[in-house]
Amino acid sequence: MKNSNKNIDILCVGEVLVDFIGHQNNVLINETRDYHRYLGGSPANVAMNCKRLGLSSILVSTVGNDGFGEYIFKRLEEIGINTSNVKKLENKSTSVIFVSKSNGTPDFIPYRNADCDISENQITTEILSQTNIFHTTCFALSKNPAQTTILKKAEEAYKKGCKLSIDINYAKELWDTKEEALQVIKKYCQFNPLIKISEDDMLRLFETALPHQEIFDFFHKLGVETVCLTLGSKGVKLSQKGKNMIQLPAIKIEKVMDTTGAGDAFWSGFLFAYIKAKTIEECLQIALKLAALKLQNVGRLPNNINILSKLL
Repeated sequence: MKNSNKNIDILCVGEVLVDFIGHQNNVLINETRDYHRYLGGSPANVAMNCKRLGLSSILVSTVGNDGFGEYIFKRLEEIGINTSNVKKLENKSTSVIFVSKSNGTPDFIPYRNADCDISENQITTEILSQTNIFHTTCFALSKNPAQTTILKKAEEAYKKGCKLSIDINYAKELWDTKEEALQVIKKYCQFNPLIKISEDDMLRLFETALPHQEIFDFFHKLGVETVCLTLGSKGVKLSQKGKNMIQLPAIKIEKVMDTTGAGDAFWSGFLFAYIKAKTIEECLQIALKLAALKLQNVGRLPNNINILSKLL
């Protein structure tokens, strides 16, 4: 898939923030006594994972000019992420999320401030002309000015031949209304992105457990060719318009340490293999390997994830 004339493999646009993940396992936030600090935000996770897999990745995001913002810059620079497009604001604080530690879908409380202040001048035409994949999230699209910026730049990227991608990590706490969320998702789907949605996202967005084929049909009718539905411990289903559905089981692991970021690890692996022009089934296989590795680690993926890139 990669265009050799473009030197940016993946441009990740959206939230970077500080995750405080509960130390007590399988309890809700109201029962969590203490927390450990991690760098978080789905686009940031994907950018960092892809960089550590050997890809060229750029993060477009916004933080406050504060201690948490300094921590984020330090962590990004340690991994080698170019921070030229991460903006620091004097008048807003870095966004923070408290997350329960869970074997299932974690409970969370967001304290959002700087993350949604993404402006058009952070994504230049020159950057888009050098980009292979433009990736964002429902979280990033949930508030302005980021929402307007991302939709405008996604259209520009699409017209320049970028492949778009989105993690539909919908949560009602982040949006004014579900109707607005659906309207924005439909606008983004006009550009035929690669879609990643989890079973939990699906339940939150549609408020009922729809048959999986209905989910696929919903997105296909919006013009989306490839829809990836992650099913937690049951693995993954992927539908390509006009082709047979692919289903693969999850990789069995002995003990789940932390589910936070597992979806980001999965999608990082998928996009990595996609850029390497692997078959869709191979993309899913490497994605499942990366997700299994994340489930066995609290916080970020271990340092040796680059060994996975050698498996391809």
